[in-house]
Amino acid sequence: MPPRTKRRTSIADVAKLAEVSVGTVSNVLNRPDRVSPATRERVESAIAELSFVRNGSARQLRAGTITTAGAIVLDIANPFFTDVARGIEDRLDEAGYTLMLASSDEDPEREARYLRLFEEHGVQGLMVVPSGPDIDHLLTLRERGLRIVLLDRPSPDPTVSSVAVDDRAGAAAAARHLLDLGHEHLAFLNGPHTIRQCADRSAGLRDALTEAGVDVDEALEEITITALNADGGQAGTEQILAMAHRPTATMCVNDLTALGALRTLRAAEVPVPSGMAVVGYDDVTFAGELATPLTSVRQPMHRLGHRAADLLLAESEAPEQVVFQPELVVRESTTGTG
Repeated sequence: MPPRTKRRTSIADVAKLAEVSVGTVSNVLNRPDRVSPATRERVESAIAELSFVRNGSARQLRAGTITTAGAIVLDIANPFFTDVARGIEDRLDEAGYTLMLASSDEDPEREARYLRLFEEHGVQGLMVVPSGPDIDHLLTLRERGLRIVLLDRPSPDPTVSSVAVDDRAGAAAAARHLLDLGHEHLAFLNGPHTIRQCADRSAGLRDALTEAGVDVDEALEEITITALNADGGQAGTEQILAMAHRPTATMCVNDLTALGALRTLRAAEVPVPSGMAVVGYDDVTFAGELATPLTSVRQPMHRLGHRAADLLLAESEAPEQVVFQPELVVRESTTGTG
């Protein structure tokens, strides 16, 4: 990883701008109750103006002993991100780096807190699944000397490296599979389109329906769920079962959602796939081990993480945007034959 070229703002710089002592700045950071409100406000204004971040590992960094990278994913409890993180960890371990890992829970404020914490602890590079479409905050970190790689998302900025999967193509392949099986009325359990993967998977599904000459408005019931997990899948499937004109197949935004869908269909005594076909996305480990093995769009999760770490460690400053192609894995939840 190339060395940083821009000097980190120091506590002395803050003290100079605020016209106070270094000790006063330290008190504002660690014991703010000891500082008068007016002085504290002046120091905090200087901190904001200089984009100062206190460095919890400054001594080790000066000695050149810290080799740490950070990764922020949406939800480490999701097996997809668990496998991605393992790919990152394996590559960093080869290079003698350690990994700090956190989940944003799709919350921009939580993401911002972890970014600040990681910077304070002297991480030298970050791999981030952004919780929203804006990456200006990550560009600011890059200006302060951190290497940035976007994870599981194409970069909107050509100067930032990224590793992603073509989710539009994956969802289209799943939809074509269902159309080929004769399904004419589909449900899609999806998250909000503010999440890039959700927007792309919806677009891919619609692409396939349009290519087949199907009226999308009549053929598709897209249901937005708030939790992209089994509970969200259950809630969405309950809405499907309550429809007067029930779809014959359900696509799910990920395998955890599909797990909730299968659980709900079983409780309602709706046979899979004859009563309802189900498709997941990710092809996590359990997908093929369920009582009804799940048809799913396979993502190269370990490779995704490994390549992201590879880009972070690369000596070259030239950015790269890597896009992997997914693969549809057909199992009994759509065909009944495996």
